[in-house]
Formats: sequence, structure tokens, C-alpha cells
Amino acid sequence: MHLLLILDPLASLKAYKDTSLAIMRAAQAAGHQLSVCEQHDWHLQGAMVKVDAQAFTFDAHGTWTVATKITQLPTAFDAVIMRKDPPFDNEYLYSTYLLELAQQQGARIFNDPVSIRGWNEKLSVARFPQFAPPFIVTSQQQAILDFLAEHHDIIVKPLDGMGGSGIFRLRQQDPNLFAIIETLTQFATKTIMVQRYIPEIVKGDKRILMIDGEPLPYALARIPKPGETRGNLAAGGTGVVHPLSARDQAIAQAVGPVLKQHGLFLVGLDVIGDYLTEVNVTSPTGMVEIATQTRDWALPCDPAAWFVQALTAVIQP
Repeated sequence: MHLLLILDPLASLKAYKDTSLAIMRAAQAAGHQLSVCEQHDWHLQGAMVKVDAQAFTFDAHGTWTVATKITQLPTAFDAVIMRKDPPFDNEYLYSTYLLELAQQQGARIFNDPVSIRGWNEKLSVARFPQFAPPFIVTSQQQAILDFLAEHHDIIVKPLDGMGGSGIFRLRQQDPNLFAIIETLTQFATKTIMVQRYIPEIVKGDKRILMIDGEPLPYALARIPKPGETRGNLAAGGTGVVHPLSARDQAIAQAVGPVLKQHGLFLVGLDVIGDYLTEVNVTSPTGMVEIATQTRDWALPCDPAAWFVQALTAVIQP
């Protein structure tokens, strides 16, 4: 297969832990051809979508090289894999429009751009209310204060953030309560997510990777550092791999068929305690940590190789 990955700038990727690079190493090891591009390399000429892509290879030492950009039709690739990180801003939105047009012209896009656009990573828990913690989505200060009065301990977060950015834990006696609400909602003009605080966060915010509707057997529990509420690795959390619990399995088995139905091939479910808190459809991570920590286990797991095998089965059944 010839795979095209849409990435952030290569210079910004952390080679030792980046999931996209892990997928690419696994794909090259399996004999597949690679190309890369960035979000702004997509464009329209008349009605046709085109992309300025660069051939990409790893050498024996893991160093990569890229060729000169060549303008091509997206159908020149067996699969286009969207791995651009949020924030989901207007440029990201425009990219989903171009990818949707490319899909209509015969390109195979993973994840489906219509579903990337339609599945906000915070709001998507509303599709599975049986697994979600109590929450509201609002821009109104009084609604947030009423929710806080009911639950006493809450989490507030923007709908377009990643890596734990903009997430706050609020309690009724917090001296910064009103300032935080005003800042996040931009004085009641920006909608945010408000969830009941889940004390089990001290045991980790679990990332369950779903590939073609099926969960990997292990979750990456991202445990907050002392004094921190957020478990995100970008916020200083520590990743510890655990086998899926019975509750994790129940969530994954219920959510998986819906993801597959919507063309969401690679997804990261975030689970705290017994609750599904986010559905990450843009560029879920955690593959390298799972592969590294399970390498010497009785049942090791290489998520990147798993992904490439599953993609091959879909593209070349």
C-alpha cells in the first residue's frame, strides 16, 4: 500500500514517543510506501482536490528523509490518514471539507472527515449517556453555579482543547471561581463542558485505543502528578499500562460498533473510573507507551503494528 499521512510539521514531532511516527515505522516495516503532507498542502483546482505530498522513508538508524513535494490526486494513495493535532479551528474545519470532497472523488480517508467534523471530542460522550458522568454544556454562569451547587466538585473545560489545556477543577469555596468561569466562557459568549469531578482520576485517566471498532487489550492510565488534577501526559502525568477492566470492556464493546459505522477507524476513548469522559477522533496517542511497557509481558501489544494490519485488511481484503 501507499499511505499518505497528514501531520503537524515533522520538526515538531517527538520521535521517541509520537504515535504517527510509530504507525509509519510499522507501515514501512510491513513493506508499505509512505508519503507525508501538512494540512495546508491540500487545495482545489477547479472542482478537483489535489495535495502537495512528499515521499517519506526511514533509514536503518531511524532517521527520516523526505523528497520534494509533488502535486498529486489523493486517489494516488491507497489510504489517506488524518493525524493533524487539534485545536479544531477554522483551518481544521476547512481541511475536513477538502477531505470530504476528496473522498467523494474516490480517495479513502481515515478517519472519515465527516465524522471528524461531527464528533466533537468532548460533546461526543452525549452519544453514550449510559457511560457518561453527570455533565452540562453551556456558556451561562448561573447554569454552571447551579451545577456546582448540586455536585460540589466539578471540572470545567473548553470544547476545543487538547493535552489538558484549559481544564480546571472548581469547588464552591474556590476564591477564583468567578474569574475562571468568566475566562473560560469569555463572559458567557463561549460554550464549555462542565462535568462532575470523578475522584478515581487519582488512579489515572485511561486511554483505550479502538482500531476498526475493536479495543486493544490494554489501556494507558495517565496518572496525575502530585497536586495536579489532569492526567494528560502533556500536563506532566505518568503513563502506566493496565489490562482493560470489565467496565472498560463494556464501554468499548458498546461504543466500538458505532465508531465503525461512522468510519472512525482509530479512536481514543478516555475513561476515568467507570465513566467515559471523551472520545478522541482526531489524532489519538498512546501507542508507543503501550508497546514499550508490554514488550516483555506474556501477551505483548504493538498498537502501531495492530493498526497497520487492520488497515491492510480493510484496504486489501
